[in-house]
Amino acid sequence: MKPVAILGGGPAGATCAEGLAAAGMKVVVLDEKMAWEKPCGGGITHKAYRKYPYLLENDTPKQHITNTVLMAPKAGDAQLAMEHPLLIYSRYELNDMLLRRASAAGAQLEKTRVLEIERGDGDWRIRTKGGTIEASFCVVATGARNPLRQVGTEFTAEDTMCALGYYVEGTRERIDIQFLPQFEGYIWVFPRCGHLSVGICGKGVATPVLRQWLEEWMTKNGYQWQGQRFYAHLIPSLRSQALLENRVAGEGWLAVGDAAGLVDPITGEGLYYAIRSGDLASQILLNDAQAPGAKAEAYRQLLKADFLDDLYIASRLAHRFYTGNFVFGQVTDRMVQFVRRSETFRHLVRDLFSGAQPYTGLRERVWGNFRRSGWELVFPQEQAVPQEP
Repeated sequence: MKPVAILGGGPAGATCAEGLAAAGMKVVVLDEKMAWEKPCGGGITHKAYRKYPYLLENDTPKQHITNTVLMAPKAGDAQLAMEHPLLIYSRYELNDMLLRRASAAGAQLEKTRVLEIERGDGDWRIRTKGGTIEASFCVVATGARNPLRQVGTEFTAEDTMCALGYYVEGTRERIDIQFLPQFEGYIWVFPRCGHLSVGICGKGVATPVLRQWLEEWMTKNGYQWQGQRFYAHLIPSLRSQALLENRVAGEGWLAVGDAAGLVDPITGEGLYYAIRSGDLASQILLNDAQAPGAKAEAYRQLLKADFLDDLYIASRLAHRFYTGNFVFGQVTDRMVQFVRRSETFRHLVRDLFSGAQPYTGLRERVWGNFRRSGWELVFPQEQAVPQEP
């Protein structure tokens, strides 16, 4: 029996491999690096670990962060306390943990570079630096920089954002998010185990300019970047039309995670969608009731039913969210002001950050709470004055 080949050992590929191997399917994971570090993220939302409790219940080092500070140019800052913590891993540690789970389930891990894949006689021939492997099916988990042009999402420059950053010595117990004027993106400070990840992600701006903006901001805010470890990475950020035309599956293959363009275009968060799509791909491949030729369409429909509609709405909102105006001010400025003054609005943004509030249904919730939040904006709640003894 020829194995299913998982092309890429990141969170999406490792999750798919674990699901298949645990069900007794023969699986080989091919990746040149296996576990490796990235500048961005490592953040696991409550939505992710509520669905996959092992992301919380493990011995892998991670931070539990409940406080976030939002900052905008004309609005100052606002504190946002989360009901459920955001888990922040080193991406190396997270990837390594997921790969160990896949290996323990029975998946074969092979550290090698995939050079070429070729379809013939209903199977795949996969040429690697170590030789040639034959596989019955391919799961494409190669990330945004997918070198295999005939499978996975076909990216254009308009459908990607760049994330770059530095690892800085230090500790803290909160996340900082800094919005910039008319920029579709943000600067972040994420506390990881043993260091801070300070970076910027966004689209429509050249990488050297992003790096300059980040270094200027770091200098202004007292973060040392000279001599610190630097990273850069490409992140999918699909436009609405690109999502409608997205190539996520074909004859004998399914794409998962970044290779399928499955990233929130507003936040840049992709770990949940990587893990979830890897899981859904394994479910499709394990479903014996579906003929091999029907699996591509079944996978597309499963993604749509699960979260693609939500990503589509986010893709339509993203540019407006970062660069649009509301009540004579930039949307991000107004959001920070509303978070600071309105408890109702704070709960809304908190639920968005944790994944509890999908973009589908967001409009109805905003307008449904408008009267109450509007009153709070005019008459913000004040702390009670202590009574004299």
